[in-house]
Amino acid sequence: MQNKRGISQAFAAPAASLEIRRATVFDVFAMSRVLITSIRDLCQADHGGDAARIAEWTAGKTPDQIRKWIGGPGRYWLAERGGEAAAVGGLDPDGMISLLYVAPAAAGQGTGGALLAHLEAELLRDGHVEARLNATRTALDFYRKHGWQKANEVGGCCGTPCIPMRKALG
Repeated sequence: MQNKRGISQAFAAPAASLEIRRATVFDVFAMSRVLITSIRDLCQADHGGDAARIAEWTAGKTPDQIRKWIGGPGRYWLAERGGEAAAVGGLDPDGMISLLYVAPAAAGQGTGGALLAHLEAELLRDGHVEARLNATRTALDFYRKHGWQKANEVGGCCGTPCIPMRKALG
């Protein structure tokens, strides 16, 4: 079969499946890369391209800092597609989603939605009936699309204003 450009689709490689697994200290460089490029390239609505705001937001996303996260009380996951880091997610010990960042190359492919569903399932397994997170302006519509609603609280995160959100689980 040919598409309208006349290129054969018969030999196109199938899309690589998404694998979500617990992050380890061996993933810190890939995780740092996803976090920093996601913030820099996808979060324009929050930092407006301001280099100082980007630097402030990404300062704690170094491999050394992420190694400390993994050794701490939180839990972290890495989503990979075709062996490439595609997204990073995390949960705080109190049951709050602390991280959900997608690599720019993986944006718009369902990666963020799959990782969000995984984090929600983890919270449900842990006995939580409600999930909480702080959304950036960039991610607000994404979370709304996945059933999240604004909470009646004031929030801030990552050195940028954030919107507290909640979702009933189950």
